[in-house]
Amino acid sequence: MKTDIIRIDNQGNGFNEAIDLVDRTAAYARLENKSALQLSLLAQEMLCLARSITGDMQADFWVELADGQCNLHMSTKTVMDADKRSMLIAAASSRKNEAAKGLLGILRDKVEQAMVAQVDHSQEEVPYELMSDVGNQVYEDPEWDGFERSVLLKLADNVKIAIRGGKVDITVNKRFN
Repeated sequence: MKTDIIRIDNQGNGFNEAIDLVDRTAAYARLENKSALQLSLLAQEMLCLARSITGDMQADFWVELADGQCNLHMSTKTVMDADKRSMLIAAASSRKNEAAKGLLGILRDKVEQAMVAQVDHSQEEVPYELMSDVGNQVYEDPEWDGFERSVLLKLADNVKIAIRGGKVDITVNKRFN
């Protein structure tokens, strides 16, 4: 079963409708209360992850359910830069771009990596990429703490991120008994 597609933006429009859709899907699948709460939490964290990393967004969200396996899907377009790409790939279970399949896909991915804009960190005292190398320092990125990523990776069976150009597809997979 594939649900309707909900349009979500970074202003919060569609967010409640998406969570309601997930709750209705859990009820339709007759999931236990704990499983339904996990699915709802996964959806919330997935949407927050995309909003915090991609910034300005217009995304499509839907749920697919088959044989006890639930897939939460989100597709959005964003202006990609190297930091954004790195944070998105870090949120994937495999730490790989799922769109880079086959020879042409891998080649396209390498070209896109080379062409993404580099973020200017010249105003920072120490670039945040190097801050973790400094001893006895605790560094926290003020823009994003990675909480959504850690919850997704902990609760989901699999998180797939596919990036092709400025299009990002996120799929969160969870199997319920």
